Amino acid sequence: MFAPLPPRPSLLRRLFRRATALTGETLVDPRAYQPALPLPEGFSRDRIHDILTEVSVDKSARGELRAYASIDCDRFLHTLALVPDDARGSLVEIGAGPYFTTLLLRRFRPNMALTLLNYFHTGKKDGKQAIVFPGFDGVEESFDFHYDNVNIEVATLPYADASFDYMVFCEVLEHLTNNPVRALMELKRVLKPGGRMILTTPNAARLENAVAFIEGRNIYDQYSAYGPYGRHNREYTRTELHKLMIACGFEPEVSFTANVHPDYPPQFAGASAVNAVLSSVPDRGHDLGQYIFTRWVNASPSDGKLPWWLYRSYNPDCMGDPAHG
Repeated sequence: MFAPLPPRPSLLRRLFRRATALTGETLVDPRAYQPALPLPEGFSRDRIHDILTEVSVDKSARGELRAYASIDCDRFLHTLALVPDDARGSLVEIGAGPYFTTLLLRRFRPNMALTLLNYFHTGKKDGKQAIVFPGFDGVEESFDFHYDNVNIEVATLPYADASFDYMVFCEVLEHLTNNPVRALMELKRVLKPGGRMILTTPNAARLENAVAFIEGRNIYDQYSAYGPYGRHNREYTRTELHKLMIACGFEPEVSFTANVHPDYPPQFAGASAVNAVLSSVPDRGHDLGQYIFTRWVNASPSDGKLPWWLYRSYNPDCMGDPAHG
C-alpha cells in the first residue's frame, strides 16, 4: 500500500517556516565556490546585458528575447571566457540560435572563423536568420547569420573529418532524447585531434534540485509544446559528465559549476537543515551551481561503446566495460 501524502501545510504555518528559514542560518551560496564573472576588456556586465537584451531575430520585437538574455547573461559570459582570448582558427557552434554567444564570439574572438549549426523542423539543409542589435560600439548593426540545419542525434554532420579547432556545444546535451554517445562521437569526428570542445549543460545536482528533493518536490522538466527537443530529457551531474566525455576520448581542461541567476529559495526547509545535509558530503559546495562549465581536449580515439550507467536494454556488444566506469 502507498502511504498517504502528508497534509498541505496551512498558509500561516508555511509563512512561519519561511520566516524561520530567512531569520536563521544563511543557506550555502554556490557563488562562493565559482570563479569571478569574466568580462571582456572595457565592458561591464551591465553594458553586455543591455546590448544582448535588445537583440532581434527575424524581425522579432526589440526586447522580445529580453527575459532569456537577462536571466542567462552570466552564462554567456562564462561560456565566452572558455574560448581563450588568443584563440584562432575555425569554430563551429552547435545550437547557435538565438545567437547571444555567437554575437559575443563574433565581437570578442575576431580570429575565429565561425560556422553555425541549428536544428529546426523545416526539412531544409540550411537557412539564415536576420539579426538586429544595438552593436558593441554603440552603432546599430544588422546582418544575416547563415547556419546548417542538422539533427546531431541521427544525421551525419556536413563537414569533413577534423574540420574545426574549436567547438561550442552549449545547452544542447540535455535535450538529446536517445543516444548522446552517437552525437558526441560525430562531433568528435569533425573536431581536430587536440581541438577544444566548450560544453555547458544544466547541473542535475544543483542546489535548487537538492533543496527540492529535501522538500519532496520534483526536479524533472515539464512536457513541451515544442515536442521532445523542447524539454530537458536528461540532465547530468559533473561526475557523470566527466565519465561520459572521458569514455568518448576527451580529457578535461576546465571544469566548474556556477550560478548565473538567483536560486529559487526553499519553500519549507530551514537553511540549517539543508546546510547540514550538504556539508556531510565532502566538497559538495563545488557542485551546487546551476550550470556545468567545461572545456575538453579531443585527446584520444574512442570505440564509442555505451556507458553501462547511462544506457540499458542495448545489445551487450554495444556496451562498455563496467569495470572502466
